[in-house]
Amino acid sequence: MNSRILLLEDDPAIARTVAFALEREAFVVEHVLLMGHAQQRLAEAPPALAIFDVGLPDGSGLELCRSLRASSTPALAQLPILLLTARNEEMDRVLGLELGADDYLAKPFSPRELVARVRALLRRAAPRPMPPAPGLFTLDEAGQRVHYAGQALALTRLEYGLLRALLAAPGRILSREALFAAVWGPHSDAIDRTVDTHVKTLRAKLRELQPGLEPIVTHRGMGYELVLPPSASQVR
Repeated sequence: MNSRILLLEDDPAIARTVAFALEREAFVVEHVLLMGHAQQRLAEAPPALAIFDVGLPDGSGLELCRSLRASSTPALAQLPILLLTARNEEMDRVLGLELGADDYLAKPFSPRELVARVRALLRRAAPRPMPPAPGLFTLDEAGQRVHYAGQALALTRLEYGLLRALLAAPGRILSREALFAAVWGPHSDAIDRTVDTHVKTLRAKLRELQPGLEPIVTHRGMGYELVLPPSASQVR
């Protein structure tokens, strides 16, 4: 099992606190100071999880988060990411979630809470069995991939999580809060537009492969529903 965590933090005191808390729980922490070093290590050996500070001498953890979610490498596009932010920088937290971060922790933080959030993110990232998906979709749990009408979807980890949650309950309306809890986790701040943003990009990818189908339906004030056409069972 991969227990390596990449920590990108330019404050030595904070880095020591994070590393000590995680290594005490048997995680292997690799600490880097600059975004360029983090990019190099991510390309060489993707970790199980990454922790990024937002403010860095040579860039921003937000920029790195955005680039990873756009990566064509599944291990990077779906990498669990925890952001470390300043307590008074709400915009950083909101933007980070919209750019694909899985969770954030405001400084100063409790080492015990840090460990709990890391464990929660790793649990959510682990493949789990679920009922077979409808015929229009083919779900590969082990590889965290989805085929739509016989074609592979290029999904980020969050888009995959949203689609997986909808596939688990076709025909049911799932609230934004329920989707947020299923994908981002109960400890994150539920922000409606974060879910909406990722559903919008997911719809665009589905529409690109099947322009005539709109399987994700919005119910105003209620949430989202996966609706399959009658011919869906014929698609393999």
